[in-house]
Amino acid sequence: MFNNPFIKQLFSSFLDLAPILAVVLVFQVFIIRQPIPDVGGLIAGTLFVVLGLTLFVQGLEQSLFPIGEAMAYAFARKGSLFWLLTFAFCLGFGTTVAEPALIAVAQEAANIAGKAGIIEPSDDAKDSYALGLRITVALSVGFAILVGVLRIIRGWPLYYLIIGGYCGVIAITPFAPPEIIGIAYDSGGVTTSTITVPLVTALGVGLATAIKGRNPMTDGFGLIAFASLTPIVFVMVYGVLR
Repeated sequence: MFNNPFIKQLFSSFLDLAPILAVVLVFQVFIIRQPIPDVGGLIAGTLFVVLGLTLFVQGLEQSLFPIGEAMAYAFARKGSLFWLLTFAFCLGFGTTVAEPALIAVAQEAANIAGKAGIIEPSDDAKDSYALGLRITVALSVGFAILVGVLRIIRGWPLYYLIIGGYCGVIAITPFAPPEIIGIAYDSGGVTTSTITVPLVTALGVGLATAIKGRNPMTDGFGLIAFASLTPIVFVMVYGVLR
């Protein structure tokens, strides 16, 4: 039975989830010393999470990773820098604007801004603020992937971009509105999540594999690091301009 790839992945997902369950149960029973509420719901929810994680990983391996690598290889063979960079920007923008974690954080930020009087507490104002945040972050990730792909092509050292980017973060932070700084710093983390990471990673690895003289291990990775940095700068600039 364990020779079946799906069953193996299902068991692996359960093992990945086990430490989280152990921590919750130990603190609930031995520290808080209260009975576990709705045990049936907890078990059912755990099974759904294990199944969902398994299907998600299977989908990555069978769809997103292969298509990302194949498209990167095809663009590299085509030899058109313009279309490769255009594709990189659109991929970064499209995956980020649809990122569930970013949608949730942007909406929560809009709700808090409305309650604090930073924006009007109307639904239209909140939707506009949340959409502005999402578009800003999506543009920043699109820009980051574009520059990251250019780095792979040109062979630039990754640490130049990372150090330069964080110098920019430090420089602009004192000028940004205090209420936007926390959102800006968090936006990098929520941006690089379930949808963005697999496709961007596959793009980088596929591109580094297709280009002669590039090492997939040293050149193919690093796009995510830069993609999690640029939203900080863009969102703080958004706060200054707004």
